[in-house]
Amino acid sequence: MATTHSPARGRVKVERTHKRIRAMLDGEMVLDSTAVLLVWEVPNYPQYYIPIGDISDSVLRATSEIRRSPSRGDAHVFDVLGRKSSIQGGAWHHPDSPLTDIKDHVRFDWQTMDAWFEEDEEVYVHPRDPYTRIDVLDSSRHIRIEINGETVADSSNAKLLFETGLPTRYYLPKTDVRFDLLSATDKSTGCPYKGTARYWTVSAGGILHENVAWGYDTPLPESRGIEGRVAFYNEKVDIFVDGDLLERPTTQFS
Repeated sequence: MATTHSPARGRVKVERTHKRIRAMLDGEMVLDSTAVLLVWEVPNYPQYYIPIGDISDSVLRATSEIRRSPSRGDAHVFDVLGRKSSIQGGAWHHPDSPLTDIKDHVRFDWQTMDAWFEEDEEVYVHPRDPYTRIDVLDSSRHIRIEINGETVADSSNAKLLFETGLPTRYYLPKTDVRFDLLSATDKSTGCPYKGTARYWTVSAGGILHENVAWGYDTPLPESRGIEGRVAFYNEKVDIFVDGDLLERPTTQFS
C-alpha cells in the first residue's frame, strides 16, 4: 500500500503491515487480523488500525463522543467491552477521514488490551516501527563518562547500541561504573525493542543529576547484549570516546 497523506490537513503516513496482529482482553482474543494498517500519528512510531470486520462483535459499544483530529478527521468513540472489563473511550473510528485507507479501521488505545501480539510474539509499549533497527555490538573503544568534571564511568569493554533515529548508546559493565555516586530511583520506562529499563540518579560535583543513567536487567531477545549494563544520556552528560569529547545531541530526551 502506498503512503497516504492529506495535503490540506497535515502529513500522516499509512502503511499495510503483513504481520498477523492479535490482541487479548480478559483472557480472550478479541481481534485477529492480517490486514492491519500502521499509521504514524506522530513521527516516532506507528499505531495499529484494525479492520472493523476483524474485531469481535461484542467488543465495541458506540458512544456519543466525537474527537477532533486535523489530520485524520472526526473520530467516533467507542467503549471497549471484555468479559470482565469495560473501558470507556478505549477505541475510535474515523468514518469520514480524508485518509481514505483508515475509514473502515478502528484504533484502540494501547492500554485498553491486556496483551498485543505480532504473529505469536507479544509486543510491549507500542507497535514496532518497521523502519527501526537495533544493533548491539561489542567495542574495545575507550569510553569515559564525565559529569560536572567528575568521572563516573570508565571502560574499554562497552556494548554499543545503534538504534535508528537515536544517538549511539554506550552500555558499560557495572564494574566500570562508580556506583558509589549512583542511587536507584523509582522511575521505569518501556521499549518494544529493549524491554523495561530502571534508572539511577548520579551525584557528581555536588549536584544531583536525576535519572541520567539507566539499564535493562532482562532485555528483550534482540537487545540481550546490553543485559545488566549501564548507559548514560548522551544529551545530559559528557562522553569521551578514545579521548574525544562527543557533542551533546539534541533529541526528545534532551
